[in-house]
Amino acid sequence: MNWEQRYRLRRTARTSLVLCAVLSLLAAMVCAPAVRWLDQETGVKFFQYSPDGARAVLSTLAGSMLTFIVFVLSAALIVVQLASGQLTPRVIAVVLAKPGIKVALGTLTFTYTYTLSALGRVEGRVPDLHVSVAVLLNLACVVVFFEFVQQLSGGLRPVSLMLHVADRTQLVIEQVYPVAFDPQRPEQTPTGMLPTSASQVLEFNGRSGVVMAFGLAPLVRLARDADAVIELVPQVGDSVTRGDPLFRVYGGTRPVSADALRGCVAVGTERNLDQDPRFGFRILVDIANKALSAAINDPTTGVLSLDQIDNLLLALGRRRLDEGLATDSEGKLRVVYGTPDWPDYVTLAISEIRQYGEGSMQVSRRLRALLEHLILTLSEPRRPPLQQELPLLDSAICRKYPDDEDRRRAGIADYQGVGGSDS
Repeated sequence: MNWEQRYRLRRTARTSLVLCAVLSLLAAMVCAPAVRWLDQETGVKFFQYSPDGARAVLSTLAGSMLTFIVFVLSAALIVVQLASGQLTPRVIAVVLAKPGIKVALGTLTFTYTYTLSALGRVEGRVPDLHVSVAVLLNLACVVVFFEFVQQLSGGLRPVSLMLHVADRTQLVIEQVYPVAFDPQRPEQTPTGMLPTSASQVLEFNGRSGVVMAFGLAPLVRLARDADAVIELVPQVGDSVTRGDPLFRVYGGTRPVSADALRGCVAVGTERNLDQDPRFGFRILVDIANKALSAAINDPTTGVLSLDQIDNLLLALGRRRLDEGLATDSEGKLRVVYGTPDWPDYVTLAISEIRQYGEGSMQVSRRLRALLEHLILTLSEPRRPPLQQELPLLDSAICRKYPDDEDRRRAGIADYQGVGGSDS
């Protein structure tokens, strides 16, 4: 099993609703005989149903569990439709990956299967412990169902989804950039570190998609074994199609296996947050852009999105960004790959919202507060891209506000957009 197959297996285990339901069903099929054996061995009595009473109760509970399962699935689809329509389609995968849906679906599926198993064993003698466990599980599922509904109603709010995206992005930032930024050690770039011509070029020959993630450690091993330098041409999040260069190999004592190289990259239908912090910013920026469109005109949601972008840029600016260079244990350069730098993140996070938010006093004031806060807080090497955004914001304000007083008010830094400091 190569790196790509392991990656897809881990991702399926983490996100698949089908796998969660299947595992719950299998768990119930294992637990039911065990409880039935325990009932025969101990003869424990709880509810002491008659055979007819046990059948009636279990039949009703099984039907209720099936209804709950249908509701959970229907509610999940409704959340996806509302979130994609009101916010951005990019949150669909994030919503479906939330643990609350899988926990509710798994619990209900387990209880439904267990209840059917208990119902099938009610004959002349009632397995009291077996039936009692089924009843208690169904009562617990009522609590799980109400908790799911409460989480669902709260999760529909834009601020909840944005906070969830920001939390996920924060975790990815910590994983991808684990080292704190040191102003005394400037970040390098791979420019000029590669030979002029490649000895081997691997073209992508699969179905078109985007690069979701890649395995750095196996690439370093392949490069070390061949005494070569491997360049991953597309960045994580880039689109690739058949015939595009995927890898370039420089030098080496022997060719690197094309299958081994291909097995170090996962290409899928859409971007995800596994190794791509930019995607988290992309989701938040898209939410703000849609809220600021003429069709929706909801600048407050844009301000709420800027709150999360502010926090993420602050966390990102305090970390040393990946330089796209990987060495082996002897310190020799082995792998080169493209990575975003600090100006890329600033442009992604600020530029589109500034353009879509022209004419919104809330957005202009919150953007200025964001920029001034980051300029004041972050170290000197991080400030130039932020400082370059201030004149552009001033120009946008001048274009949209002919009145001097409106321009003055729009130029005030305000964390609330409108309603905070007016000094």
